[in-house]
Amino acid sequence: MSKLILASQSPRRKELMTLGGFQYKVIISDCEEKFSGTTPHEVVEELSLKKAVDVLNKCVKCEDYHDIIVIGADTVVAYDGNILGKPKDRHEAKKMLRKLQGNTHEVYTGVTFARADKEKIITHTFYECTEVVFNEMTEKEIDEYVSTGDCDDKAGAYGIQSGAAKYVKEIHGDYNNVVGLPLSRLYKELKNFNQV
Repeated sequence: MSKLILASQSPRRKELMTLGGFQYKVIISDCEEKFSGTTPHEVVEELSLKKAVDVLNKCVKCEDYHDIIVIGADTVVAYDGNILGKPKDRHEAKKMLRKLQGNTHEVYTGVTFARADKEKIITHTFYECTEVVFNEMTEKEIDEYVSTGDCDDKAGAYGIQSGAAKYVKEIHGDYNNVVGLPLSRLYKELKNFNQV
């Protein structure tokens, strides 16, 4: 298996990579998260590709790119066709949670593998989608949850693996995808990519 580089500073993705038994190191991408895609899956695929290629280019400049695969990932929450990214502040977090409570939304994670092969970059990109159903939340519950800070720096203003877990009625699809990385799919796709 090639050496793996995770192009993410997300502690949740690092936990999942460790949980999956992967040996990896982290190099953070500093590319600007601009996108041209219009649907959630296009956006996460585009951003994961940018991150993976950005980090791979850093490795190539350092001439430390032999036998490595860079993994880029991006996750968004979508409700009613609209992307809910990371809230700018607590006020925006409350607005997001008001939309999600009592409803079903989708979580999309895009993943890209990138490696250098002589003069060219080879990539493989895919996405996973999971449906999440929230129980109804009172305004008091929303205020209390947001005040914990658990909503900070999380797409859709919540963490399913932490304080928001008690508000999740059910999920349809990969739980780990909601956390930030579809671990089973990643393993399967990575095995195939490593053989190409």
